[in-house]
Amino acid sequence: MHASSLSRRAVLAGTAAAAALTAIPVGQGYAYGAEAQVAPAYRWRNVVQGGTGFVTGILFHPSVRGLAYARTDIGGAYRWDDRTASWVPLTDHLGWDDWNLLGVEAMAVDPAHPNRLYLSLGTYAQSWAGNGAVLRSEDRGATWARTDLDVKLGANEDGRGAGERLLVDPRDSDVLWLGTRHDGLLKSTDRGATWKAVSFPATPSGTGQGVTLLVAAGRTLYAGWGDSDGTTANLFRTADGSTWEAVSGQPSGAAAKVPIRAAYDRGTSHLYVTYANAPGPNGQSDGSVHKLCTLNGKWTEVTPVKPGGTTADGSADTFGYGGVAVDARRSGTLVVSTNNRWAAVDTVFRSTDGGRTWTSLEDTAVLDVSETPYLKWGADKPKFGWWIQALALDPYDSRHVLYGTGATIYGTRDLKNWAPRIRGLEEASARQLISPPAGTAHLISGNGDIGVMYHESLTASPSRGMASNPVFGSATGLAQAAARPAYVVRAGWGDNGNGAHSNDGGQTWAPFKAQPAIAKDAPGPIAANADGSVLLWSFVHWDGTRYAAHRSADNGATWTEVPSFPKGATPVADPADPTRFYAYDTDTGTLFASTDGGLSFTARATGLPSGDGQFELVAAPGRSGDLWLSTKTNGLHRSTDGGVTFARSDSCWASHALGFGKAADGADYPAVYLVGSTEAITAVYRSDDEARTWVRINDDQHQWGWIGEAITGDPRVYGRVYLATNGRGVQYGEPV
Repeated sequence: MHASSLSRRAVLAGTAAAAALTAIPVGQGYAYGAEAQVAPAYRWRNVVQGGTGFVTGILFHPSVRGLAYARTDIGGAYRWDDRTASWVPLTDHLGWDDWNLLGVEAMAVDPAHPNRLYLSLGTYAQSWAGNGAVLRSEDRGATWARTDLDVKLGANEDGRGAGERLLVDPRDSDVLWLGTRHDGLLKSTDRGATWKAVSFPATPSGTGQGVTLLVAAGRTLYAGWGDSDGTTANLFRTADGSTWEAVSGQPSGAAAKVPIRAAYDRGTSHLYVTYANAPGPNGQSDGSVHKLCTLNGKWTEVTPVKPGGTTADGSADTFGYGGVAVDARRSGTLVVSTNNRWAAVDTVFRSTDGGRTWTSLEDTAVLDVSETPYLKWGADKPKFGWWIQALALDPYDSRHVLYGTGATIYGTRDLKNWAPRIRGLEEASARQLISPPAGTAHLISGNGDIGVMYHESLTASPSRGMASNPVFGSATGLAQAAARPAYVVRAGWGDNGNGAHSNDGGQTWAPFKAQPAIAKDAPGPIAANADGSVLLWSFVHWDGTRYAAHRSADNGATWTEVPSFPKGATPVADPADPTRFYAYDTDTGTLFASTDGGLSFTARATGLPSGDGQFELVAAPGRSGDLWLSTKTNGLHRSTDGGVTFARSDSCWASHALGFGKAADGADYPAVYLVGSTEAITAVYRSDDEARTWVRINDDQHQWGWIGEAITGDPRVYGRVYLATNGRGVQYGEPV
């Protein structure tokens, strides 16, 4: 797991003839002598969507005006650039093999050394995920040193909004503390270079929380414990950095079961702690806020509103408490946030008297989302927020407050007017990409959580917001009729329908008049034939169960099951012949084809790689029967006879995603774009000669972890490529 440290090897060896597509038995060993040529420099930028992911932590530096950091559950960490009013990504250098490190479990700064920054990384703590790591920087994240851990972290698991779980000891800047989910408390005495477990008076229960927070109150350190049953201690402290003990008199019960976050008011010597009955962000139905006087050990409950009431419409007002931040300039002033409050909407409460009285800032908030219209979620106006566990108060400006939600960061400078503060921070998990050959948009994207977006500009959040009528959560399918680009269809998880069509290239939508019953529970990929007269919809449940595909020849008014279509396969339309569809059965390694508009399918090529549902079949634009099959580490295969036979390319040994764009000057075949491997690392490549040779077009500072979902070139702009990432949105690259 050290792909980010590997150097790109130099130049292509061998001739084009040696790199030509060669028919070989599938599975036969092959030597890949051809390495990628060095490409001309590419400039990489985010397609602006406007956030779109869960911001789990925000941290102002206590000693430097205008310096702040943010962390996300799957999209890395960012530094705020006050000059440009935007976030700068800090972890894009993490490569394919390090995809699990794009989730940031915790971050820490050193008040005495403003340039130092620490991150603990690890997205999942499951057995199939890699171990965590700690990154440490002496230049605010511009460059990093890395230490691999022998424990797992869980930045995209329950409790990911708690924290921070990483702390610089205020008594000694060389000493760091790291809370883990399953392995207790770790300590470093050399600024994060090495780590050792320390004795801690609590035992992990297997729930996956462990240490939820670390905070300094003067020279005393406090640690929250998330595996308590609500009756045993869940807050501990050490005065000497050696011996930890339970804090006496601490609150107990369901409303104080899990300590979520804590903040210390130096002026009043009070430690404020937010609690919930579950780690969140989901599942919380009770919670509380308490303060501890660190001088005499007295606890006081200061909960703004106790969960459990009833809203005006009779709904139960259940929620927990999440973020907490104190005002460094005004003792006794603090903010706390509710979390998972769906009935009455989450809010941020503010107190100026140490929690005796509170004001809900949501009650008077004016939200301006004109810069990120998708935040309306298809409604008339946006809501104040949800999943609010990241909350920060500027130590140099008492009226400057930031909080994170499941899709953005909101900020205010006057405690009334709020707007997204999200420029530069993009965290979407992109799934499908279309670059239309005509129209006002160069890109349409299908995404996790935020459905489909029509990008009339690459540098501004789509003015139409998310595709509506209906609104989707996650998109599962997106397709355009090749010979009728104004016709686009989409599928996904929605409350008011799971499929829709557009007759204006994806600007406006209408739901299918009907849909198969299985669509509600298992919406899958969808395809439109070349002229848009036939739709094929495949169905896959989130648990992997696959169902029979259905066909419609009347724009979704009626649907008929297609028994001969391989269950769960992705339908692919021939871009030139409206009677042809294709599908790849990964169970058997068989290519199926239809020549009657999707009414029936028959097997063609057999014996291809099998056993992986993420293989990808792509049809080359403007050509009938020109098919390319990405089979991960089983390589790249091509058919020019509609799937009757396939030949394996010897120019790359791994192919994870493939797409096409405008041909180079003088070339008669589209440019081919690849996420795969022609040498030691997985990278992004372009070929201008039908995949005989490749040039790498990304670099070691632009790798974005997992990038195997989708890639496509622009059919109108040579060299421009769009890349779907799992947590860094849609990246697009262009030759400098």
